[in-house]
Amino acid sequence: MGCRGAVATSHPLAAQAGINMLAAGGNAMDATLAMAAALVVLEPTSCGLGGDAFAIVWDEGKMHGLNASGKAPMSLSADSLRALGMTEMPKEGWESVTTPGAVSAWSALYGRFGSMPFRDIMAPAIHYASEGAPVPPIIAGYWRSAERRYGGRGGVYAEFERVFLPGGRAPRPGEIFRNQDLAETLQSIAASYGRSFYKGSLARAIAEYSEASGGYLSIDDFLEHSPEWVDLVSINYRGLDIWEIPPNGQGIVALMALNIMEGYDLEGADLLSPEVLHVVIEALRLAFADAHAYIGDPRHVDVPTRELLSKHYASHRRRLILSDRAIEDPAPGEPRGSGRWEGSHGDTVYLCAADSGGMMVSYIQSNYMGFGSGIVIPGTGISMQNRGAGFSLQEGHPNELAPGRRPFHTIIPSFATRNGVPIAAFGVMGGDMQPQGHVQVVSGIIDGKLDPQAAIDRPRVRVMADGSVAAEPLISDDALDALRRMGHMVRVEKNPAGFGGGQMIWRDPDTGVLIAGSEPRKDGCAIAL
Repeated sequence: MGCRGAVATSHPLAAQAGINMLAAGGNAMDATLAMAAALVVLEPTSCGLGGDAFAIVWDEGKMHGLNASGKAPMSLSADSLRALGMTEMPKEGWESVTTPGAVSAWSALYGRFGSMPFRDIMAPAIHYASEGAPVPPIIAGYWRSAERRYGGRGGVYAEFERVFLPGGRAPRPGEIFRNQDLAETLQSIAASYGRSFYKGSLARAIAEYSEASGGYLSIDDFLEHSPEWVDLVSINYRGLDIWEIPPNGQGIVALMALNIMEGYDLEGADLLSPEVLHVVIEALRLAFADAHAYIGDPRHVDVPTRELLSKHYASHRRRLILSDRAIEDPAPGEPRGSGRWEGSHGDTVYLCAADSGGMMVSYIQSNYMGFGSGIVIPGTGISMQNRGAGFSLQEGHPNELAPGRRPFHTIIPSFATRNGVPIAAFGVMGGDMQPQGHVQVVSGIIDGKLDPQAAIDRPRVRVMADGSVAAEPLISDDALDALRRMGHMVRVEKNPAGFGGGQMIWRDPDTGVLIAGSEPRKDGCAIAL
């Protein structure tokens, strides 16, 4: 808790970079960008310069949303991949790579909200890349998974091994990792305010390597990229307005599920009871069914966002939930009244920051699945995301791969207000767990009257792609057995990595006190001044 400012993210050194910006007189955006840049170095298992980003910013009484997700290369289409015999999108290699948007997010956010010199904001990241930093245990575990995936494969994955598997293996907990190539790349970004990444030497390096190694990205894909300022979508959940970035992201999954849950009286209920968990699970299953039937890039397809988020539509969906048994196979509804859910275990970083002037930032960036595509651009330290894996190859699907189209996106920052007053910046990272985490954290705060840290700590469930449900060990055996009797395929999952990683900063509207919480399932922390 503090009054002058607060930060929270998934790596302690990144959190320190952010709090140091606030202590030096910077604002919440300076802290956000310092953390975001530092995490590219410190947590490369989850994010990189070749990834995407989204942000929600409260400043001077207004809310701002930024969608910095990249598009599919203009030279890549669903027809071309189907002609190669593919029926689903690859999860690695050049076919899964979309134009990176994270650096464009940094530039856009700094240009609108930053206050400190950009070089000073980038300095901690450059220092950690050049001088190195010890690898914490959870990140080291993710790194070992990447070693098993890409180690020793050669070809376009040879640079990954050279840069990220020094000595032929992943760094162990406590070992110092350096990335001098990335330090020089960050220096170029700092000096050019990010322009070199899209209109200069870095863009050329990526495009040239893509052409030389069978990729699809061209220099034109970089020249034509720009982030988009967007109007947020929201619903009111028991007096609290919850805000999300609109499609092409999955934020509306959380909002649809909360709309359905609002029809149940959960105040004072045991939120880990089988009756409440059943409602949460079913609400999420129904929301996912709709999301993956209707969501695509709204610049190319008509997404019925308003209809999906209406309370009237939620009441229709709520009627499908039975009190004593699971829905056998949730199907999408008809939001206009007259896909199939593909789950993922994405790796992402979420962070938030707040300052004494009232600015609050909710920010998320990701390479999608771990190190992403496995492709690293030689001499730069840039790991390329595999966000294209989020596309569908089903002909006519709203999320079908097409040149210049943005894929269905999993990463979602969130924000809460009450009566037009900023209350909380929060998020839960982790592929399809993200909207599920949002729902369970919000319910913990509102229905369970928990503080931010307790709401983040609370055991979670996760609806899986195959319709089963994963549950954390602290949920009682009696509750899990009751869910099984209802027809839910429940299994206990002891690995906390599958249940996301959240942070939250809550501003008490009466006192101005900032209350920050950070995920116990990750390596990070919350710090306040």
